[in-house]
Amino acid sequence: MIEGIKIDGIDKIIIKRLVEDARTPILTIAREVGISGAAIHQRLRKLEYSELIVGSKMVLNPKALGYTTTAFIGIFLDSSSMYNSAIKRLKEIPEVVESHYTTGNYAIFIKMLCKNNEDLMHLLNNDIQTIKGVARTETFISLDQQIDRQIKI
Repeated sequence: MIEGIKIDGIDKIIIKRLVEDARTPILTIAREVGISGAAIHQRLRKLEYSELIVGSKMVLNPKALGYTTTAFIGIFLDSSSMYNSAIKRLKEIPEVVESHYTTGNYAIFIKMLCKNNEDLMHLLNNDIQTIKGVARTETFISLDQQIDRQIKI
C-alpha cells in the first residue's frame, strides 16, 4: 500500500518494466506476469487514476542538441510577494527546465540547460536578473551527473 493506493506484485512488475523502458510492449509484460494484455491496460488505467503514474514522456539528450552546460541558480527575491510574477517570467525562458520554491537562502531554485558558459551568462544577465523582483542570483555549474533515477516502489 502506497499512500492509500493498493498495489500488488503484478502492479510492481508492470511499473518496474515501464520505468526501465516505457516502450516495453504490454504483451511482453502480460506474458511475464501471466495475465492478458487487456488486464495490464486496466491496471495501468487504475494506476493513472490513482495518480501513482502521472504520465509518460520521451527523454531528449540535451548534449546531442548542443546543451553542454547544466546550471543550478538560486534566486533571491526582493519580496516573497514577487514569487508568482517571477515564475511567470521564468516559464518564458525555454532553457529553464525545473523550478522549485524553496526554504533557506533562495526563494526559487532553478535548473537550466545552456549551450555553453557564454549562453548561461547571457541568460543570467539579460533574462533572469532583469526580472522585476529578482534581487540577485547565485549560480552553480554542474561538472558531472552520476545519478539520474526515479524513486523505487
